[in-house]
Order: sequence, then C-alpha cells, then structure tokens
Amino acid sequence: MDAAELDYDLPPELVAQRPAARRDESRLLVYSRATGEVEHRVFGELPDLVQALTVVNDTRVVPARIPIERPRGEVLLLEHLGGAEWEALARPTRRLRVGGRHGPVELLEQLGEGRWRIRLDGEPAGEVPLPPYITARLEDPARYQTVYARAAGSAAAPTAGLHFTPEVLARLDVERVTLHVGLDTFRPLQAGRVEEHRIHGERYEVEAAAWDRIRAAGRVLAVGTTTVRVLETLARGAPLAGRTRLYVTPGFDFRRVDQLLTNFHLPRSTLLALVMAFAGIDETRRLYRLAIEHRYRFYSFGDAMLIL
Repeated sequence: MDAAELDYDLPPELVAQRPAARRDESRLLVYSRATGEVEHRVFGELPDLVQALTVVNDTRVVPARIPIERPRGEVLLLEHLGGAEWEALARPTRRLRVGGRHGPVELLEQLGEGRWRIRLDGEPAGEVPLPPYITARLEDPARYQTVYARAAGSAAAPTAGLHFTPEVLARLDVERVTLHVGLDTFRPLQAGRVEEHRIHGERYEVEAAAWDRIRAAGRVLAVGTTTVRVLETLARGAPLAGRTRLYVTPGFDFRRVDQLLTNFHLPRSTLLALVMAFAGIDETRRLYRLAIEHRYRFYSFGDAMLIL
C-alpha cells in the first residue's frame, strides 16, 4: 500500500484546539460494517449503541514536555527505562551533545531519529505533552487524561478515551488493559510504502483476570487503536506483559476486536492505517469525507467514530 493512500485534505478549522465543554458532548459518527449505515449521534449515547465488553487503555500521561533554554528547544519523555533513565525525543538534536546538562536532564546517549537516552533528576515535572497541531493553551491539564487513567507512563493520551465520563462508564461493562503510548503511536510514516514503516515497540501489561474476561467475551469493543494493539498482540499468544511491535495494516486478521471506538486521525499515520484495516480502505475514506462534510472536529480533542 502506497503511503499516499493515507492522505486526505482537512480544512484547518476542523482541527480541534480545545476539548468539548463536557467530555460526553462530543459528536459520535456511528458506522455499521454489516449494513453500511451511518448515524450521527452524541458520545453520551454510546451505552445505548454497544452490547459488548468495553476494553479501555488505563495508561496515564506523564508531564513529559521539558523546555530547555540553550539551545532553545525541548525534551519529550517517551519511555521510562528504569531508575532515573528515560528514552526521550530532544530538539534541536543536531545541536545537542552527549553529557550535556539541561536543567533536570542529562543527555547520555544518542539513539538516532532524534531519540536520546537521558537521566532525569527526580520525577517528571514538565508540561502537558500536547501534540504540535494544538496551539491553544489548555486551561485544565486533566482534560488530556482519561477519567480512568491510573498507570503513569505515556507521552500522549489514548485520545479515544477522552470522551468518557464516570456516568457513561457506569452504564458499560468495562475491562482495562495498559499500553504506554510512546513514539510509535504518534510518529508519522517514514517510508513510501505503508508496510515498510518500522515499529520500535511500546510497553503493555494486562492482568490475568482481565484477559480471561476479554478472551471469553462474546463481543469486544476496543476503545482506541492502542487497545487494539494490546488485544491483538495477546490474541497471537504473547505474554501478559512485554513490548508489542504489532503493526496493523489493511489485510490484517482481527482475532479479538469486534468493534472499534476511535478518534479521527492524521494523514499518513499508522493509526489511520489501523482504522482502514478494520473498516476497509474505501469505507474509511468515505467516512472521513462524511465527517468533513458534517464538520466533525478532528484529532486529539476532536470527535469520535464508532465502528460496529
């Protein structure tokens, strides 16, 4: 598949700069794969539409964006390696040197592609790691966390979960998994062919009792692409904790995910490739065109889509 097939044109004003006033007031585009029918609903209606075990990713975003002054730039924490060491993205990477000190950060080793192994003094105490396309100030940092977040370790939020409120959760049968969102979830495709893109891997963990419930469920709704990667990794016999390098592209055989709740993703992203694998390439393009025509809000603070 050519990477250009993941392109689409989005009016800039549809990139959501702020979350909805209330989480469950986001819009919800509902698509039935069986009938091709599309409905335009509100996220608070999700429990009326779903009869499946709902699986969420309970990772918590760390305050991972650390500004540096000389040279002016930043360090973005990606993954805790143990002790005081982290993997991070640092920029401007060409002007940084091994052994350099930048506030609480010491640069230990350059890993390539802008990645560094660093030592961090104390706990992460930076800024909310909002994506670069969000330029508006976030008044409440809690809005970039899901209401069920508990396991700290992510460099970005699993954004499909941002729409849930405690009231919506209470009306669903919910199970949890953990995948700490790192470089692979938000890094754009680096190759001309989708299949040639290289996955570094992200850490996950699932409790045995949770996997027993998920494996035995009649139908499973995966909340977000990160949850899909965990469930389909385990469905292929992987251990309950480890790293997943699973890369989901069109033609993928889904073994445990029956329904998908997801936001609208950036062009040329692995996330969009996953949605196309689940809903179909042409159908995903049609749904994105409909979302644009109906003025849905896109990306992290945007609206959601339910694929049944």
